[in-house]
Amino acid sequence: MLTELEIRDLALIERAALAFGPGLNTITGETGAGKSLLVGALELLLGERPRPNLVRAGAARAEVQARFVVARDAGAAGLLAWIARELPVVAEDWEGLAADAERELILSRSVGADGRTRSHVNGRAVTVKQLAELAPRVFEIHGQNDHQRLLEPPEQGRLVDAFGGLEGELGRYREARERWLELVERFEALETGERERRDRLDLARFQAGEIRAARPDADERAGLGAEREILRHGAELQQVFGGLVDELLERDGALLSRLQTADKTVRAWRERIASLAEIEEALGGALVHLEDAARGLSSFTERIEVDPARLEAIEERLAELERLEHKYGADCAGLVRRADELDVEIRRLETDEQSLAGLGEEIETARKTVLERGLALRRARQALREKLAKAVHAALAELGLERARFDVRLEPRGEPAPTSSPAADRALFGEAGLDRVEFLLSANPGEPLARLRDVASGGETARIMLALRSVLAAAGAGRTLVFDEIDSGVGGRLGPEVAARLKKLGRHHQVLCVTHLPAIAAAADTHLCVSKVVEKGRTLTRIETLTGEARVEEVADMIAGGATHATARAEARRLIGVR
Repeated sequence: MLTELEIRDLALIERAALAFGPGLNTITGETGAGKSLLVGALELLLGERPRPNLVRAGAARAEVQARFVVARDAGAAGLLAWIARELPVVAEDWEGLAADAERELILSRSVGADGRTRSHVNGRAVTVKQLAELAPRVFEIHGQNDHQRLLEPPEQGRLVDAFGGLEGELGRYREARERWLELVERFEALETGERERRDRLDLARFQAGEIRAARPDADERAGLGAEREILRHGAELQQVFGGLVDELLERDGALLSRLQTADKTVRAWRERIASLAEIEEALGGALVHLEDAARGLSSFTERIEVDPARLEAIEERLAELERLEHKYGADCAGLVRRADELDVEIRRLETDEQSLAGLGEEIETARKTVLERGLALRRARQALREKLAKAVHAALAELGLERARFDVRLEPRGEPAPTSSPAADRALFGEAGLDRVEFLLSANPGEPLARLRDVASGGETARIMLALRSVLAAAGAGRTLVFDEIDSGVGGRLGPEVAARLKKLGRHHQVLCVTHLPAIAAAADTHLCVSKVVEKGRTLTRIETLTGEARVEEVADMIAGGATHATARAEARRLIGVR
């Protein structure tokens, strides 16, 4: 619901703050006083391109700000979902509120003298496109403008479903359609990449087999490298280390023998010279280490073999490991990990292969479900046509369009093919069902039924919209409806009927109506009056809320062109319901 509208420096309006209430709000005033400026201000919030000379002379910019209160109910669910999806920063501001608390939504737009505009939602800068997508979700204008959502087939279909309580049927259809789409997209993705997937599976199998066949071990390469060095230099090692063993152990005067003799000599004198104890201990330790080293060299030398066949096998094994390491960019430990990763990939690719084979059956089953639910939705909509048409006919007659004819066209989007064809089924399975829903109207006798958007115009459009909204009020509850020139072509006889319709519509919507009819003005829950005044040599538009005698005088002036007429004042009191 629109609670406040603030306007600054917009054409003749220097500054205005308007407060609106629930139900029917009427805006009256003399022709040329500036009533259209209020509608123009709201049109700016709908993303309308500002017309020339919109900024008040001498001002840097014009500003419009509308404050709405959004009730947390079923009617606002779509709006709140859109904000959460498209403007999450705005939704974040509401996170601390209770689940059933009202939300405040502030839409604003400014127009500079240079024509540049800025848009904001709850103080957050947004694009004009975002504002233009959001604003129609909270209010709409009916009259001579291009912002009539009710002329658009998607909105017409939504209202038909809401009128008949078919949201559940539509939801079940959409659920089946989403499941079918998901399966088709998976199938197409797999099918498109089938050759690539098969090539990748063959490669993964080859690479995994190649690595597994080599049986790499994380520590193998270092050991093989050392063994290769021994085999490559066996004869040289036998000669060198054999000579060392001979010098240490075997020849006459071997080093170990001489060291043993020295140790005995020092040990013999240590008994008589105490200071030799430390030297004897060091010499004994050296003798032990040298004996261990000598035995180790002897054992190593005895094990040295000259085996060309073993050397060739090691060279081949190391060459194989080096080739794999270079190919896969990893050491032996990395090769083991790579083989494990390839095994996981192979299982996934094999699963995709099996999925592709089974998806066809799943798609066919899902397709049957979509068709069944789509046909059920079609039958339910067809059953509503006569009931809705009768109700709209009655409303049109009460508003002076008794010769108008109304119908709802359900145009099939296509015919189901005997076999599944994703391209054809995509065209058939629309988001809102198997049919295109559109309102048809013949405004005058002898004229064929045509699309509502093609035959409605001007003030006639406003009355047609009023008739439709009256019938579909409960279905579209939640938005603020603005009717401009609702009384165009309406005489005094139909005025009370139009007023009654607007009043009734106000039970489900907040209604703003710019009017010249006293019956409509008198039916208002909130009455605003627009007038022109001259201050300091400049013409300004003034807007005020009328109550009590001021309101009686305004309605009387609308009746007789002068509030001083006693009969006009009496009629005004009667219409308003005051004494």
